[in-house]
Amino acid sequence: MISKWAWHLKRLTRKLWLRAALISLLAVAAALGSLVVSPLLPPGLSAQIGADAVDNILNIIATSMLTVTTFSLSTMVAAYAAATSNVTPRATRLLIEDTTTQNVLATFVGSFLYSLVAIITLSMGAYGERGRVVLFAVTIVVIILIVMTLLRWIDYLLRLGRVGETTQQVEKATTEAMRIRKKTPNLGGVPIEQAESGIPRNASPIFTDTIGYVQHIDVDALNDYAVEAKGRIYLAALPGTFIDPKRPLAWCSGLNETPDAATIIAAFTIGEDRSFDQDPRFGLCVMAEIAQRAMSPAVNDPGTAIDVIGRAVRVLSIWAEPDAEAEVQFNSIFVPSIDIADLFDDVLTPLARDAAGSVEVQIRLQKAYSALARIGDARYEAVAKRHSKAAIERVRAAMTSSHDVQRVVDAAKFVGRTTGQK
Repeated sequence: MISKWAWHLKRLTRKLWLRAALISLLAVAAALGSLVVSPLLPPGLSAQIGADAVDNILNIIATSMLTVTTFSLSTMVAAYAAATSNVTPRATRLLIEDTTTQNVLATFVGSFLYSLVAIITLSMGAYGERGRVVLFAVTIVVIILIVMTLLRWIDYLLRLGRVGETTQQVEKATTEAMRIRKKTPNLGGVPIEQAESGIPRNASPIFTDTIGYVQHIDVDALNDYAVEAKGRIYLAALPGTFIDPKRPLAWCSGLNETPDAATIIAAFTIGEDRSFDQDPRFGLCVMAEIAQRAMSPAVNDPGTAIDVIGRAVRVLSIWAEPDAEAEVQFNSIFVPSIDIADLFDDVLTPLARDAAGSVEVQIRLQKAYSALARIGDARYEAVAKRHSKAAIERVRAAMTSSHDVQRVVDAAKFVGRTTGQK
């Protein structure tokens, strides 16, 4: 588990301004670094390789990169608006943090600053004949980088903000969060179900005045405090939980001192929005939102809903993958386990409800329940059968055609069976 500060640093690296600033500083260093390297070159090279043309090349780069950057920003804003209206506003954050987009814009801005600094330095006469040779070589490298970036950007623009591409990014983020949680299902702590008698009655609750969602928990810091105080801490809120002043973050028991609420609260990062990082359930909820919007009367796109169902099956199956028993890293911290039924409710229940009148989506949904029931986990089979029956009830209430209802019922017969369905 990463610490609170490491998590904040990780989030900082996803900011566009940071990546653009770092590449811009590198570009400026490259422009000024030519002054340092130039004395090492023999004289007379400038005329041989045509380095005198560097002035015109730099002017072209400065003019074109400013235009391309402005155009790219406009395209990005339009793509974000399209994703907000056609997919879901919660998915826009992934587009903003997309490394491809950030690298492209950072390259354009850095190239513009490089050419600007080089032009200013040339105008001051600081380079000299040998300095122009170095500057010319660096400029050629910058041009190659710009061309490669432009080709990549053109290909990426064809997909930026599209429903399928955005849905794929949501699935990728959810899959990553799910696999990380799979490796540490209880955030590295002891499953609270293994506590002798649950949370002790004399445990002290820890409250906070902040209202918002738990985004990250520094379990390592909590464990250090619990070990030092010779007690136990029982988490009452996992990442994604909505916290208010009357809902406890944790319970403390057996401490040899009065619980230091400030230390415990400091281990929790609470924000206005949920985060994908430690909260795989949030990714499932976003996937459900995409399918719900696709099934709205204004959109009426069952194909996207069917696509989301397939992606949901892939993500949910991760939790059933066999692996070595999770190692407990923090013996003084007790953490609730994720309930499989909650995972189903996050992504499949909203779709089963809002697409109750679509026979195509309902049949695909029953096939998804069938696939999850056959995954090899008894818990999955029980939950899949329960959801299948609930979906049938919604179908009977929503569909007017008995033929369509029967098709869904026939598809539901395969839930829990090992053979017979394609």
